[in-house]
Amino acid sequence: MSLLIKNIKSILQVREEGALKVAGKNMAELPHLDNGWLLTDGDRILDFGSMDTFDDAAIKSTTKPDLIDARGKYLMPAFCDSHTHLVFPASREIEYIDKIKGLSYEEIAKRGGGILNSARKMHETSEDELVESALGRLNEIMFLGTAAVEIKSGYGLNTENELKMLRVIRSLKERSPLKIVSTFLGAHAIPAEYKGKQKAYVDLIINEMIPQVASEELADYIDVFCDRGFFTVEDTDRILNAGMKYGLRPKIHANELDYSGGIQLGVKYNALSVDHLEYTGDEEIDALLGTETMPTLLPGASFFLGLIYAPARKMIDAGLPVAMASDFNPGSSPSGNMQFILSLGSIIYRMLPEEAINAVTINSAYAMGLSEEYGSIGKGKKANIIITSDIPSYEFLPYAYGSDKVEKVIVNGELLVDKKSSI
Repeated sequence: MSLLIKNIKSILQVREEGALKVAGKNMAELPHLDNGWLLTDGDRILDFGSMDTFDDAAIKSTTKPDLIDARGKYLMPAFCDSHTHLVFPASREIEYIDKIKGLSYEEIAKRGGGILNSARKMHETSEDELVESALGRLNEIMFLGTAAVEIKSGYGLNTENELKMLRVIRSLKERSPLKIVSTFLGAHAIPAEYKGKQKAYVDLIINEMIPQVASEELADYIDVFCDRGFFTVEDTDRILNAGMKYGLRPKIHANELDYSGGIQLGVKYNALSVDHLEYTGDEEIDALLGTETMPTLLPGASFFLGLIYAPARKMIDAGLPVAMASDFNPGSSPSGNMQFILSLGSIIYRMLPEEAINAVTINSAYAMGLSEEYGSIGKGKKANIIITSDIPSYEFLPYAYGSDKVEKVIVNGELLVDKKSSI
């Protein structure tokens, strides 16, 4: 299939080959081409340019594309959501009521709620049920503009159910048009039966889970919740070291609840990303500068839980790159709407629209190891594209929070035509 999109008000995030991320002051730059056209061929971007030099006859002599008129509309790469827990057995709205009544995230966890609540239900839910419910969520986020997503395990908390979750993610890769990367997160919480025996659970992850995950090639990355009340720096060091022996590069939950040391440990292990980062000071920023590790912020979780917000402005001003992701999960961020995450970047982090757009496209693609093909517009890159509604400017994208500004979504070169259709 070939698509020709003409009369585009502006093509956003046009990047030269080799641009994999943007950092510091460069995050305020958003390369764009006004009054443009773009041609796809199969699942790739074949060519693009200005309407001033458009040669309709030359294009139609080599291909017969379907035509889309994007007059008054913006075209940009589809969102890349680099941190989700999208496979889960049930919602947790009752805990939401507990939060309204004043219980903290940690207090709910100590009562057996939170992650442990999802783990109990995970054990009772079949793979088929998990696949079907997750496909519905993937369908939802796809029509909101997301075309690449990372999904973690972590609600199994034993070998059988962690492997079950990862097999579900493998099934989703086969059934969904979205680009999906999988992350093994056996170290998401301490199971109730291992209370007071944390070292024994870490041993189980290292000696049993990781080898089986690797032997079945079920995960692209490995993750640990390194924070107060969860896994220590020592636990995390052991788990990441074991994972890397099996070729699993780290992505770490770090510094959501305290200054945990997780950021520095992530840098030590060349983690692809360190995520959350609400507690980030000068020492953590200095550790990240000049590294290949992407700081990834999850504003939806801070917004929903009422936590402090990560110091995004300070991080960018210090020269760091920043990505943003949804953290879509049933307990602390029950939404995968990356349009809302884009808005939160400007509303709560005080990011310029250009910075926020970079954070949910090229930088979040980098945080999944995908930015050579995803997260920007360039010849030969994946034709995963958003066409906006008729909006006055690209600054309107974060400004008009809560409204759906995506009119058309193209995934792998295919135009999605019905927002109510199933995958």
